[in-house]
Amino acid sequence: MSSPLFYAPAGDAVVFAAKKEPALVLQRLAAVPKLAGVTAASRLEVRPSPEMVSSGIREIDELSGGLPRGCLSEICGPASSGRTSVLLAALAAATRRQEVCALVDTTDALDAVSAAAAGVELERLLWIRCGTGRRTSDLGPQHSGLRHQTPDHRGEVRGQESEVRGLRSYVRLEQALRVTDLLLQSGGFGLVAIDLGDVPDAAAWRIPLASWFRFQRAVESTATVLLVVAQAPCAPTCASLLIRLRTGEQLSTISSQLSVKSELSLAHVQLLDGLRVEGELLRSRMQRKPTQSVTTVFATKAVRIA
Repeated sequence: MSSPLFYAPAGDAVVFAAKKEPALVLQRLAAVPKLAGVTAASRLEVRPSPEMVSSGIREIDELSGGLPRGCLSEICGPASSGRTSVLLAALAAATRRQEVCALVDTTDALDAVSAAAAGVELERLLWIRCGTGRRTSDLGPQHSGLRHQTPDHRGEVRGQESEVRGLRSYVRLEQALRVTDLLLQSGGFGLVAIDLGDVPDAAAWRIPLASWFRFQRAVESTATVLLVVAQAPCAPTCASLLIRLRTGEQLSTISSQLSVKSELSLAHVQLLDGLRVEGELLRSRMQRKPTQSVTTVFATKAVRIA
């Protein structure tokens, strides 16, 4: 029997559409209100590709095409992997474009002298140093609703000092999330960077996914680059660009090549001159085809500050 497409007033018998009347079937389908707003696939608008700006490092630009405006980009890597160098390079490139930038420094780890030596124009940088205030949100360890995002602690026992340090991390993290939301809602920034590099993984993984979606919606259709720097990926499905950094095998050092030597200098001491950093592109949603793992290598150079 054919599908029971019918029209029956109250109290009347049900009338079935016969198979030999396709015009009647199409007429009744067209009268359904839910189908009135259906748009053909050929008429759907294709979202234009975002504008790409330089990250300040040529190898990173060749790997990913730069940093996309109106998107969330994430740079992750362990300590001494070059993530701070990439952050300072991105800030320096943005300030050279005469853009106002904002840095949400979650752990107050930025050295302003080193940033200026890296080329950052500090007069165009809004530096938010987290670490004061009152803990009011639900990011704390007692909130059971976020435990599904917490990494396994492998049975480690934390002392009182570790717990106090953990509470401070949650205070700083809460402030960073609130400030980032205010910055994105206000607009006017060419680059907004969130430095989560020194935030413990247990705290970073407690950031609700809804917060990342909120940041993604706030930055889209704007000219702002939202850059997140962390130890591990913490914005899983919201980052349009994800690059992982790691230290290469070779370290460049200078031993006993100082212009001034003192009698107290030790013979076995070496001065680190730079790092060999390897970058891997893990995700890029600016391309229609799925991104394959591509790597690049670049070097960082130490700057001696008098």
